[in-house]
Amino acid sequence: MLAGIETSCYSNGMNISVVQLIKLGQKYLSLWPDKPELSQYFEDYRGVQSARFVCRYFPALAMFTFIMQLYVASGYPLGQGSISNALNALPQALVYGLFLISIPVQALVFSGVKADKLLPPSLASWYHSGLEKVQQQVAEQSQRNNNDNNNTAIAKLAKYKPRYIDLAQLLQLTFATTK
Repeated sequence: MLAGIETSCYSNGMNISVVQLIKLGQKYLSLWPDKPELSQYFEDYRGVQSARFVCRYFPALAMFTFIMQLYVASGYPLGQGSISNALNALPQALVYGLFLISIPVQALVFSGVKADKLLPPSLASWYHSGLEKVQQQVAEQSQRNNNDNNNTAIAKLAKYKPRYIDLAQLLQLTFATTK
């Protein structure tokens, strides 16, 4: 059902399905390095951390809320339980559970939209200068180690109009090469 829904992306003007946005959001969240020092430089760090938290814990919270709604409404904790009481509480429990399970989906969609946005000019210039530094660093390392694996990853990042997902890839590559 969701695959047929389409929305317009900001950077390339093409239509992208909600499922593709969710996948892009997952990729964006997985690419962004988990380094607390990034919060000083990028406002997106807090958003990424919040989205990771929501995606990790809210499905379990939704299930817990659903089960507890039914359990408490059934009357069993007070010794007066019946299945009919639990069935009467089922619609309300479903609403709470569906609401809580929709929050991680929303976080992934918003992350996908953010990942597809073009970087603002100031951040784009920082991206290009950072890319040059990483290219120099990787070139020096590959000469020492005779390894060209990182060169192909850097070549993919060299774009005229970078997006936020490209920034996340550059940051991940930067932290991977500094180890």
